[in-house]
Amino acid sequence: MTFPPHSESFRIALGPLLYYWPRAAVLQFYASVAEAPVDRVYLGEAVCTRRHEMRFDDWIDVARMLSHAGKQVVLSTPVLVESESDIAVMRRVCAQDDFMVEANDLGAVRCMAQRPFLCGPHLNVYHADTLAWFGQMGARGCTVPVEMDGATMTTLALGRPAGIALEAMVWGRMPLAFSARCFTARHHRLRKDACQYRCLDYPDGLVASTGEGQAFFTLNGIQTQSATCLDLCAEVSRMAAAGVDFMRVSPHASGTLEAIAHLDAIRRGLRDAAPSPALPADAAPSNGYWSGAPGIRWTAPAGEHA
Repeated sequence: MTFPPHSESFRIALGPLLYYWPRAAVLQFYASVAEAPVDRVYLGEAVCTRRHEMRFDDWIDVARMLSHAGKQVVLSTPVLVESESDIAVMRRVCAQDDFMVEANDLGAVRCMAQRPFLCGPHLNVYHADTLAWFGQMGARGCTVPVEMDGATMTTLALGRPAGIALEAMVWGRMPLAFSARCFTARHHRLRKDACQYRCLDYPDGLVASTGEGQAFFTLNGIQTQSATCLDLCAEVSRMAAAGVDFMRVSPHASGTLEAIAHLDAIRRGLRDAAPSPALPADAAPSNGYWSGAPGIRWTAPAGEHA
């Protein structure tokens, strides 16, 4: 499997859908994605295998539709593999050979058995030696962890083995942690195995605030995300110059297609690199990790108002 040629300075990737949406909403969203200026699309359930609106065959149908639309499609494996059902989903994704696989767990790396795959952001690749180790097992690309600062990202890009592409998340709520406990179910005083699929009520996750009323985390089932929206769109030109090949947008119920269009305008030279004009509903921007500061912070780029 080869990546399609591209003449621009960077390519745009759409990460896997991390939230639980009704099947009709998922299909409508990806029909829009088929027309969007995005080069790579990740599909599949990466958070919770109890979610069942989209079955494996449904994801394959979407993958084929997007592939016919000229997108490179990647199937993502679950991040936290702890049950037989999780293992079954992981193995089924890894067993197919029609689409590239994003391995989000070392078990998935092993399941790939030296076949080409992409390292997901949760494999914690922070330096070139680790990336070379994954390369020996078949890695052809890697999405860096969201907390990586710009200087470290540049060092990794310069020291990576030949033939391995780098990807960085530049827009969306940041995935921070996973737990065996479902926090959305706990919020509703429900057991994880009797959650009533309450994640369906929160298409962009459930924002949790501090005692002082500051939005701090977003609860998304077993996943904890930032309450803020990462926005590194102002840095993508520098990232591309340093050697980052793909800029990842994370899907949200609002703002996603606008962020993709914004990045496309930047890479086509139609506008200067600048923060995205769109954010998910009720989310403030953040970019602290880029400069080595706390991730929740926002520093307006030069020429922008704070």
